Amino acid sequence: MRLDLFLKNTGMIPRRPVAQRACEEGLVEINGKVSKAAAPVRVGDRITLRIGMKITQHEVLDIPNRAVSKAQRADYAELVSSEAVEV
Repeated sequence: MRLDLFLKNTGMIPRRPVAQRACEEGLVEINGKVSKAAAPVRVGDRITLRIGMKITQHEVLDIPNRAVSKAQRADYAELVSSEAVEV
């Protein structure tokens, strides 16, 4: 599955155009490498998001076929770490 769709379907980023823009600006990494919106996401990958004043890292547990509810989000991506960025 494409990275931008994965971010949208799991609710990490609310809309696909926002996910695409975040990828274009270099705010999203897969396994430590800055990734484009079309990059493939696989089970076991680590996704790092640098959004706002926070850096979060998630581990991919499963690939959703469509958007999932808030209750199901933990089945697809696990929050590994979260830290605040100081200015």
